[in-house]
Amino acid sequence: MAEPGELFRLDRPRLRASFDRASGSYEASAALQARVADELLERLAAFDFEPRVVLDLGSGTGRVTRALKRRYRRALVIALDIAPGMLREAQRHQGLLRRFARVCADAQRLPLQDASVDLVFSSLMLQWCEPLAQALGEVRRVLTPPGFFAFSTLGPDTLHELRAAWAAVDEKSHVNRFLDVHDVGDALAHAGLAEPVLDVDRLTLTYPDTLSLMRDLKAIGAHNVTAGRPRTLLGTGRLARMSAAYEPFRRDGRLPSTYEVIYGACWGAAGARALPGPGAAEVHIAPAAIRRRATRA
Repeated sequence: MAEPGELFRLDRPRLRASFDRASGSYEASAALQARVADELLERLAAFDFEPRVVLDLGSGTGRVTRALKRRYRRALVIALDIAPGMLREAQRHQGLLRRFARVCADAQRLPLQDASVDLVFSSLMLQWCEPLAQALGEVRRVLTPPGFFAFSTLGPDTLHELRAAWAAVDEKSHVNRFLDVHDVGDALAHAGLAEPVLDVDRLTLTYPDTLSLMRDLKAIGAHNVTAGRPRTLLGTGRLARMSAAYEPFRRDGRLPSTYEVIYGACWGAAGARALPGPGAAEVHIAPAAIRRRATRA
């Protein structure tokens, strides 16, 4: 039997293919992703940046890249995504006077020079990076020492209803695993990124049935891409049992789907060396630095 950690290992070729296939349907179904990205953009407004180079890390279809170019008109703005289809869609967001570069690459191996980026913006992409430390190490490497990193990612309470419903059916991995806010904070500190500040929000989408939820996840490319996923087609019997197990969560005639969103911000390394690795030092995040809100979408 595979170890629990191995069950949740992400299959990166499958991840890339999944988002590539979803590129055409992504924007029509990505209401939550757009809402989170807009919140992250709003938080940037508090800082008086004049970056020369801006990286939209995990840019998807480029909607947010366009907003970054609108805000930082003099900057070189780069849309970087693992899926070629997403970058083809991003072409639609190019303006005659607001053009941005498009780069197809993996966040785990950025094709950018050391200390070449002043602002890294990444919304709901880091949860697809495993190990997270590798992606954050790349952010630290390409970020200038006084540069800024603003991001959002998903926490472990995300899709907990769907996870619980599938657990009543079998022991397979049906939902991706997400890191706790403290684990994210530890990873930032170990990467050598300075003064991390994190807070947590909860958003709830509602659906008439589980089929609608699963269609939404498929449309944005958020498939189960873990190593422990079922390797055969799901039969109608198993889907029916999962749907029945989801029913106790129903409220006011709708099925809820929770998303735990972690927002974070930190500065470049400013010459600091990264800590040697997990277990070598203990990192503490003050409870007052973590704020929690609950929002229904």
